[in-house]
Amino acid sequence: MTNVAGHAGLPDDDRLRHAEAALRRLGYARVAPTGGPATPHPEFWVQEAGVPRRRFPVFLESAGRPAGEPRSSARRAIVVVPDDSAADAAWSREGPGSIDSELSVLVVPDPPQGDDGAHWHARVLGRQELLRLATGVVVGLFRRAEGGENPVDFGEMLGLLRRRFSVDVPRSLGVGDDEDALFVLYHLAQRYTWAPGDGGANLHALTLKPSGPAARLPWFAA
Repeated sequence: MTNVAGHAGLPDDDRLRHAEAALRRLGYARVAPTGGPATPHPEFWVQEAGVPRRRFPVFLESAGRPAGEPRSSARRAIVVVPDDSAADAAWSREGPGSIDSELSVLVVPDPPQGDDGAHWHARVLGRQELLRLATGVVVGLFRRAEGGENPVDFGEMLGLLRRRFSVDVPRSLGVGDDEDALFVLYHLAQRYTWAPGDGGANLHALTLKPSGPAARLPWFAA
């Protein structure tokens, strides 16, 4: 057979077993189908360890399933693909609507690799889309800090973008590490404004003081 990556690989039954085993090692146990079937029909369902209500339909990318079928309508799902190129293609097919869903893409290598090789694959976003998402996360962190809770930590922001939204921030910005990613986000926050030349209209700026030279700074500088 030929899988979606375009090369000969494991039969679908074997890929299904490999996918189930990889998810089990990652803490997901196979469970009976939940009420209200997902569309399209998943291969099986899993439950996150210790969280009984967090059940996920699992979709297997293979020759037997049309490659162009989006799963973001399932809201919460895991898509299993054979390699990283197929993972990028899967994120692309899901479109921007998948940002608001709990969609994850898991690479289970086909053919299998030593030491399993299974890993979660993060998506790549456009720079402006990433900036809007990062700004929303940062605003939430500042609001939490105003309530006397944990201080704002931009490392936490990057972690939330990875875990909650499955975003590869450095790759989205074309840089090699988190420090460079934050530097680029800082300059993007300065560049994109509602009104060109009007610093007070910058969507990505935060009011730090009522007046003075540091009255409004990009959120990174805060």
